[in-house]
Amino acid sequence: MRAKKRRSALPGFGLTMGMTLFWLGLVVLVPLSALVIRAAGMGWEGFAEVGLSPRALAAYRLSFGAALAAAAVNAVFGLLIAWILVRYEFPGKKLIDAAVDLPFALPTAVAGIALVSLYSDNGWIGSLLAPLGIKVAYTPLGVTIALVFIGLPFIVRSVQPVLADLGRDVEEAAATLGATRGQTFRRIILPAIAPALLTGFALAFARGVGEYGSIIFIAGNMPFKSEIAPLLIITQLEQFDYNGATAIACVMLILSFAMLLFVNLLQAWRAKRGTR
Repeated sequence: MRAKKRRSALPGFGLTMGMTLFWLGLVVLVPLSALVIRAAGMGWEGFAEVGLSPRALAAYRLSFGAALAAAAVNAVFGLLIAWILVRYEFPGKKLIDAAVDLPFALPTAVAGIALVSLYSDNGWIGSLLAPLGIKVAYTPLGVTIALVFIGLPFIVRSVQPVLADLGRDVEEAAATLGATRGQTFRRIILPAIAPALLTGFALAFARGVGEYGSIIFIAGNMPFKSEIAPLLIITQLEQFDYNGATAIACVMLILSFAMLLFVNLLQAWRAKRGTR
């Protein structure tokens, strides 16, 4: 007898793929295409005058540099937090696990005000750092700390389920074969969690590049020093310079796409290398 074809809960591939491409194009591709088309209509000279001006380049360096540094810090400490939450049982574990998601739920403006209260010269932490000559608020360091705060959950939540699935048996097997803890981590655990860690890194970086609300309060917003690119876009819009805002946004789009493409290619390379 001819076997009955198994019915799917969703329509066939053709209809489903068509709906997917339509919705993706409507929500993502059309707005981005409109941005690129408007920037292209400015001409190269007009585009470079605003999008590649010294002030804009300084804002790009701060936005992308701080986002990269914050994502790197979170990659280390986010992995450590995920490890503790998965491997150990202790009082208050559920509370700490829930606190990891607090930057997701907290309004960004509230996070910015809280960080200023802590790290200003008369704040709880800033007052301790000021005598040491370390100024956090209204400096690039303050921008980086704000991005560390909002990017931590991306690393923890990306790595945590992979560590949970990995289990302790692989560590015990490595120990019985004479491997040290460092060797077990470098040769067994790290390769297994590397794709998830890179994914969390990419998500934290992308969120950091576009972050606005939690930064403007602690950055000080001084051109060439602590002004981020999203704020520069808002400044152009407030001056009704829509072409200038479009040019800066287009440069950020290109740089963000290049960074995310690099991370995805690195993930694919690691996955291909791991299957050999």
